[in-house]
Amino acid sequence: MFSFGCKRFGAVASFSLVAALATVAAAEPLVVPLWPNGAPGFEARRDEPERVQGGTISNVHNPTLTVFLPPKDKANGAGVLIFPGGGFRNLSFNGEGIEPARYWTNLGVAAFVLKYRLPREANSPYSLDIHPRQDGQRAMRLIRSRATEWSVDPSRVGIEGFSAGGEMASLLVYSPPAGDPNAPDPIDRLKATTAFQVIVYPGPLGIPDKVGSDAPPAFFVIANDDTSHMDAVLSLVQKYHTAKRPMEVHIYERGGHGFGLGAKSKFASVHTWSQRLTDWLDDNHILQPNP
Repeated sequence: MFSFGCKRFGAVASFSLVAALATVAAAEPLVVPLWPNGAPGFEARRDEPERVQGGTISNVHNPTLTVFLPPKDKANGAGVLIFPGGGFRNLSFNGEGIEPARYWTNLGVAAFVLKYRLPREANSPYSLDIHPRQDGQRAMRLIRSRATEWSVDPSRVGIEGFSAGGEMASLLVYSPPAGDPNAPDPIDRLKATTAFQVIVYPGPLGIPDKVGSDAPPAFFVIANDDTSHMDAVLSLVQKYHTAKRPMEVHIYERGGHGFGLGAKSKFASVHTWSQRLTDWLDDNHILQPNP
């Protein structure tokens, strides 16, 4: 059909095609490796292809950030690092990565979706205690290192984690390293602290014995019938309450596990939970533009 149009409209059609291709290219998100030469100790595996099946990704050996920037006229200077779930066996990249990123950019917040290494995948060479934490810390530092380029205030970068991604968040939030001032790589000299966190049906990995007085403001979401994950949320809520740290909690009667932003849920309350998040972000001035 398009060939016919080219013959009929000549240069005009050619110009339209070029413009359309330019628009598509501009809309394509940027993908940035966490380490230019590959993950430390596993550089030889950096070129192994990922496996994509539907909306999930596995076989991640070269961790990356996929960058989604809001329109310049909407950008407010805030940023969010997103950890998709998947039980450390795969990544639910569409429903818990791309879709949330679009939600955030619509609010004027720059979003960065992390593809992290998967220790529970079959034949994985990675350690659950080491490599996910390493990827999360490096991702936060990388965002800070390019904050000016991406029009982000480095003091206003939060995180959002779903399921195992919520565990990734705990690994980062409750033991943030200060950065090594003597590190050869200047990115590793930066802090990996978090301004706020949005935690959706997390698992128990990384939850500390107690929450410190500097824990970032938190927004927790889960369904009551997600029985295998309720204890993790209740534990965090109790620890936040004891520490007198700011938090908001939404426990829905039904919804199960893995509902993402809720768009496909048959339950009206879960379907619209992201509006509660928007209200919380607004109430906490996270969506206010930089002065």
